[in-house]
Amino acid sequence: MSVTTKIFLTGATGYIGGSVVAGLLAHPEAKSFELIALVRDAGKADKFTSLGVKTIVGSYSDLELLTKVSAEVDIVIAMTTQAVSDSLGPTEAILQGLKKKYEATSKAPIIIHTSGAVRDIGIVSDLTAAGGIGTNKVYSDLASDDLATLPGKAVPMTSELALIKADEEGYVKSYFIAPSTIYGLATGPLVDLGVQHRHSVQFPPTLRTFIARKRAGTIGSGKNVWPAASYEDNLDLYMRLFDAVRKTPGKIGHGKNGFFFVESCEYNAYEVAEAAGKALKELGVVDIAEPDNLTDEEKTKYFGPMWVFIASTARVQADRGRSELGWKPVHGRAELFASIKPEIVELLKA
Repeated sequence: MSVTTKIFLTGATGYIGGSVVAGLLAHPEAKSFELIALVRDAGKADKFTSLGVKTIVGSYSDLELLTKVSAEVDIVIAMTTQAVSDSLGPTEAILQGLKKKYEATSKAPIIIHTSGAVRDIGIVSDLTAAGGIGTNKVYSDLASDDLATLPGKAVPMTSELALIKADEEGYVKSYFIAPSTIYGLATGPLVDLGVQHRHSVQFPPTLRTFIARKRAGTIGSGKNVWPAASYEDNLDLYMRLFDAVRKTPGKIGHGKNGFFFVESCEYNAYEVAEAAGKALKELGVVDIAEPDNLTDEEKTKYFGPMWVFIASTARVQADRGRSELGWKPVHGRAELFASIKPEIVELLKA
């Protein structure tokens, strides 16, 4: 008799979340999975159902609902990008449900937690960079004690610390995926049905700014550095972790030893602005390809207080994924810069 694995997914309509749903639907063991997605829109719920995904209509702020569903599943994959001030409540609600599951079965359920790129790389961001080089320190995701006790160099890690504590108490096994800049337009069945966001959260706001001001630009010198990985390589890490936590859990870390960064290369802000300026000129949007500097007024106008994050430096190495999961990203800087023009074309259509 086959065993069904029940999986609860939040953020399933997002850029990353939709890719994970598509990855699970295409998984060799998909027939043994019962996928349950939290969605806000009943219209989208019908489209998920057409793919064989069960849905719960509600929001990430429906705490009783989160607890109820989490108590009935084996795995939670949380991919909802939530404001820092709002993130702990939903996490605690999910943990309450998972604790009920543990008490009923004596088997620790699994949670794979993603908070969103800005928040996760906020663990190590140097906010003083202001568009300059900033720190030269590179953080490895194998530095467990550093990551578990930093509580967020730039952003408080309230949810992560709650999940680590629950893991230490033994009623869940928690894992953390911390994407950096994930690039490339989303593709797959959810995109085809119009229920998944096509764009990431990193490049589009900057590219929209270049379009609005009719010129590419940087904050400061644009020498601030960020890590990146492709849409496809990011999904590959998720799928590898998903398989490992089910089949070989003793071979990979969890709790404070369960942080997985996602990176295959680094770039600086000037390089992106330079590539975008060239693409914008080719498309007839701007007259001058060369980037200039945003004024203080423009930083506030286009980015608000988030300009500090955008101008920060964050340097990481995805050592744990490579060593524990055998993750081998195949895309790098060339593909990153090649992705910018198609992204702009789609933004111009919108």
